[in-house]
Amino acid sequence: MRSVEAVASLPDLLRDGLDVAFVGINPSVFSATRGHYFARPTNRFWPAFSRSRLSRRARQAMRLAVLAPEHDRALLDHGFGFTDLVKRPTARAAQLPQQELDDGIIELAAKLERHRPRIACFHGITGYRRVHFSLTGEAPPIALGLQQTQIGATRLFLVPNPSGANAHATPAEQTNWYDRLAELVESLQRR
Repeated sequence: MRSVEAVASLPDLLRDGLDVAFVGINPSVFSATRGHYFARPTNRFWPAFSRSRLSRRARQAMRLAVLAPEHDRALLDHGFGFTDLVKRPTARAAQLPQQELDDGIIELAAKLERHRPRIACFHGITGYRRVHFSLTGEAPPIALGLQQTQIGATRLFLVPNPSGANAHATPAEQTNWYDRLAELVESLQRR
């Protein structure tokens, strides 16, 4: 078995003109080893995203009822991208030192300003809390949904963490948050 240091990270799946860039804290060793975002079978991202209105057009275009980790790259053609706050894989996000998170915020902001997705969808309050503080200098309570702050032209949206180890939301609640994100995407497309 390879050491954690020997595991390559996941590449950013970003391009200009995306509707949504999904932002995780950092790749798990499991996902990095498999080469796909949210690859652990207990992660709720793919089942919840597949049931949501947000993925409907992509599923129809790809002729799939259910999306899976191996579809992450193909979703670029349907307006969805993936990146992380920190690119280094770890077994648990808690293993990331604060300085690495702070450096990651700067790098993420640069990526979002360069590619200008309509929305950056952050997964989990824990990871987003540091981003919010870095952007605003404030530490008020964080709520799920559309955030008041932006990174450049990119709006920020917060959903529950889909990790099976950290998820506090039910699968139905996770799906509901992606449906709410779909409403925001649709409203921005009408402008």
